[in-house]
Amino acid sequence: MYDIENYYNAKTVSEAVELLTEHPDARIISGGSDVLIKIREGRMAGTSLVSIRDIEELKGIEKKDSGDIYIGAGTVFSHITADPIIQECVPVLGEAVDQVGGPQIRNIGTIGGNICNGAVSADSVPTVFSYNSLLHIANAEGGRVVPIREFYLGPGRVALKQGEVLTHVVIPRTEYEGYHGHYIKYSMRNAMDIATLSCSVVSKVNPETKILEDVRITFGVAAPVPYRCVETEELLKGRKLGEELYRKLEDSIRNEIHPRDSWRASKAFRLQIGGEIARRALIRTVELAGVRPTVSVEVKWHEETEVLVQCIVNGEEVAEYVDPRESLLDMLRNHLGLTSVKKRL
Repeated sequence: MYDIENYYNAKTVSEAVELLTEHPDARIISGGSDVLIKIREGRMAGTSLVSIRDIEELKGIEKKDSGDIYIGAGTVFSHITADPIIQECVPVLGEAVDQVGGPQIRNIGTIGGNICNGAVSADSVPTVFSYNSLLHIANAEGGRVVPIREFYLGPGRVALKQGEVLTHVVIPRTEYEGYHGHYIKYSMRNAMDIATLSCSVVSKVNPETKILEDVRITFGVAAPVPYRCVETEELLKGRKLGEELYRKLEDSIRNEIHPRDSWRASKAFRLQIGGEIARRALIRTVELAGVRPTVSVEVKWHEETEVLVQCIVNGEEVAEYVDPRESLLDMLRNHLGLTSVKKRL
């Protein structure tokens, strides 16, 4: 049963602001994939709801003349994934929201709800963080703009006051142009599960010099709020791509993030996974920038059970002892994390 005190259906943003101001205990509902569960479980029993589902100005994606991308807070995940602007400019966001729940949830869940519920496991949020997005919020005073990094106050708490409505998520042109991104979600199942740990990496690479000019790394479920790894970012900027950089990345990530123990995974496990998925995500963004691993190989026997494979990968020397039954492809993918390397048929 759903114990709902009153239900108000707003047709415009201004009407929604008025209703929320007039009814200070009312909560916003759009897709309802989070709110209705809380009501059914009794955590929000007796709540009045203001629906913003029918407000057309909150839906859709537009690229302004400035190049800034405006994503309506009421845009559902499936529309974001399929939108040509997203596919052209920030495809990683479409890929990230395509990992939310199942098709039914993606057809009703909105990016605004995913951000405003304050969950650290939200699939859209790490990428929104990595693009330094801005949140446009309407209120009775005309509205305000909040950087996404200032929006999260604590577990389940965001800087959205009563009487306010998130209207748009804005990704400035300067924050996505020339960048490539990749999102990795580690969960107990491959689909229809929330993240045990997630990571979105956005980078800018000079393909001529193979220098990592800029990088942004954001984790979900690695701290009480979505977490930008600014220390690691500063450590990596300006460095030449290669195995040494990726090793520094892994070590720095494990020292910087602050996951907790839970029934889903231990802190130690999340730390281990954190370094690995950050490495894999960065390597993928480098590949998207057009920089492919180049490998030369020298093989030596070590004792009777292993071989030493010495490789030059992206200009850096790598040495790994591997089982002699493993192929070079296995070593590149399983030991070095170069999962984009494929066997040519």
